[in-house]
Amino acid sequence: MPTKKLFLLDAMALIYRAYFALNRNPRISSKGVNTSAILGFTNTLYDILSHESPSHIGVAFDSFAPTVRHEAYADYKATRESIPEDIATSLPWIRQIIDAFNIPILEMIGFEADDIIGTLAKKAEKDGFQVFMMTPDKDFGQLVSENIKIYKPARSGNDAEILGVEEICKKYSIQRPEQLIDILGLWGDASDNIPGIPGIGEKTAAKLISKYGSVEALIENSSELTGKQKENIEKFKDQGIMSKELATILLDVPVPWDEEDLTYTGPDIQRLKELFDELEFRTLAKRLFSNMQEARPSKSDSKEIQGSLFDEKGEVMLDNKETFNPENVKYI
Repeated sequence: MPTKKLFLLDAMALIYRAYFALNRNPRISSKGVNTSAILGFTNTLYDILSHESPSHIGVAFDSFAPTVRHEAYADYKATRESIPEDIATSLPWIRQIIDAFNIPILEMIGFEADDIIGTLAKKAEKDGFQVFMMTPDKDFGQLVSENIKIYKPARSGNDAEILGVEEICKKYSIQRPEQLIDILGLWGDASDNIPGIPGIGEKTAAKLISKYGSVEALIENSSELTGKQKENIEKFKDQGIMSKELATILLDVPVPWDEEDLTYTGPDIQRLKELFDELEFRTLAKRLFSNMQEARPSKSDSKEIQGSLFDEKGEVMLDNKETFNPENVKYI
């Protein structure tokens, strides 16, 4: 029986990554629209479909409404800059492209994409799936198990990276992947404005959790510590516990789980052609459709989609781009 392989994509993390990867040489349409995020995300999505042939797939989006973490800590993510305008205007297009690929969008008010992915990953694992969480976000390391892995997409010519239990434990010097939550509780997370405990960075946090096992056990044994470290852990112990809670990905989001809903059946070719024409993705369209039939593939045919959106060096192929010649560039 074929392996059931589920890919769960962290939409906003991948969109930001795509946008900034092309930001130095942005893709601008004839209408003046910056399509870098759209092109980069679509490249990533199709690369997964053509190279990994998932039997099931879904794309999770964050809720822009306050979450349970905001209720626990009002300053959660308070330091994040507002979404770049070019990304904001790209989101409707990206959603249309996902829909044209016949891939479900997963979102729920009051919950983050992390929580949706975590909940579905654990449910899918129980039903015999191999699950790949596609994200550059380190926090997902806490969810890794024998059948749940992080899939970090290819970048700068390097191959995609798959992180399992062994890789996560080795990276953070821990015994179990879920101990990453304790490390984040001590270390904090500047991107989410999770405070952690002052004076404790990544390496120190990993060393302390490797020795004591958890934030709670560290606090209980703080008498063994000395100096400023002992003082900070005792003074900010409640903050450390709260930070651990904020860093914990929820596994009980009331999102429905039905593997049939996430079964990949192939794209709507005509709709994709219309979108790519509007976005002026000529090279992308040519490569994507070159080996496809005009009709939408059946479930059995969907795995036969071949091709790549990357050249032999793994670089993104863009439309209407002249070859770069440094002698023709004037620097200011």
